[in-house]
Amino acid sequence: MVQKFGIDLVWFGVMFLICMQMGLLLPPHGMLLMTMKGVAPASVTMAHIFRAVTPYVIMSMMLLALVFFVPAVALWLPTVLG
Repeated sequence: MVQKFGIDLVWFGVMFLICMQMGLLLPPHGMLLMTMKGVAPASVTMAHIFRAVTPYVIMSMMLLALVFFVPAVALWLPTVLG
C-alpha cells in the first residue's frame, strides 16, 4: 500500500521504527517504562523514570521531525551503499 502511493520504502521503514520505539516509551502503555520499573530498586519511582526518559523522548521527536521534513537524512546511507 505504501509503495502504491509512491512513498519510499526505506524512508517509511525508518519513520515506522522511530514511531514504534517512541510508542514503547510513552504512556499509557509504555512497555519499556514498566520494564525499567521492574528492574529498578524499590526506591526508584515511576516519576523518576518519566523524568529520566524525557530528554530521550524529546530527542526522538526532533529526529522524527527531521526525518519527516528532510527525507535525505534517512536515505543517505542506503544511497551511499548502493
